[in-house]
Amino acid sequence: MSSIYIPDGYRPLLSMYDTQKAIGVIKRQFADTLAATLQLHRVSAPLFLEASTGMNDDLNGYERKVTFDIKDTGVSAQVVQSLAKWKRVALKEYNFHVGKGLYTDMNAIRRDEDLDNLHSVYVDQWDWEKVINEEDRTIEYLQRTVRAIVSAVCATEMNLHAQFPQLYELPLHTPDVTFITSQELEDKYPELSPKERENRFVHENGTTFLMQIGKKLRSGKPHDGRAPDYDDWDLNGDILFWNNTLNISYELSSMGIRVSPESLDRQLAEAGCDDRRSLPFHKALLSGSLPYTIGGGIGQSRLCMLILGSAHIGEVQASVWDEDTIRQCQKAGIPLL
Repeated sequence: MSSIYIPDGYRPLLSMYDTQKAIGVIKRQFADTLAATLQLHRVSAPLFLEASTGMNDDLNGYERKVTFDIKDTGVSAQVVQSLAKWKRVALKEYNFHVGKGLYTDMNAIRRDEDLDNLHSVYVDQWDWEKVINEEDRTIEYLQRTVRAIVSAVCATEMNLHAQFPQLYELPLHTPDVTFITSQELEDKYPELSPKERENRFVHENGTTFLMQIGKKLRSGKPHDGRAPDYDDWDLNGDILFWNNTLNISYELSSMGIRVSPESLDRQLAEAGCDDRRSLPFHKALLSGSLPYTIGGGIGQSRLCMLILGSAHIGEVQASVWDEDTIRQCQKAGIPLL
């Protein structure tokens, strides 16, 4: 069921025409800055994958994939949910070397998404992946990469404020990042739910990288779900900004150092997903034939919302909404694309 929150006194700071111009500026500048900072090259990406390869992202494991048959091949294909696994194979096949990586515009359909201010059935993000050495699989390397991404966000934000003075009402984010593990967060606020913990901490500390998501906490549950076969649960996390328009902790990116053969073996067993070991992608990973990598996804509409101070994701992307959302947005003067 969909839900929507209308901030008191909210109004878009840009007209629909200027919003479209600003979206173009954000996407071009951020992609260029990210690529230069992390040494990434743009590549073309698939919209769908053969279901039998096991390369589609399983997200939390319960989401239904959009599946269809291809007449001339007889195979079943799935619209991607993300490119977390495909990217790692592509780095090997495209002959990327250590220190170099790729990024792509990923478009997905997540049919089971609960619609609200931040979520749509249409997902657009920059999916990126970079080859690293085995010795780079450290917290320190992960944190340096996080700081580089946050700095690219802040540079894009400053540039957009210079081009669109109407945005002066919005406070600029700083490149400072606070790092905390999901267990430390639970220990700090044991009486709160995971989302309430995020809201409390990010409101008090600003931009945060919440680490180690997917593994069980001492309470017996993980902070949030994370598939066992791409991120290493000890070396991953979410980049969280404080969203002043919605007054919430705001996830911009999920990322991490990817599983090694050893951590994949451990996480498949822990998640009860041993049946995946026979899939081509997992067999390649377990045999050590794929490179060590770091990567993640950065929401394109999410970034535009954050920088433009938008209250609803429908202000920055065209999608399909239920009648109640459309009615409430019209009443509040929120233009849905």
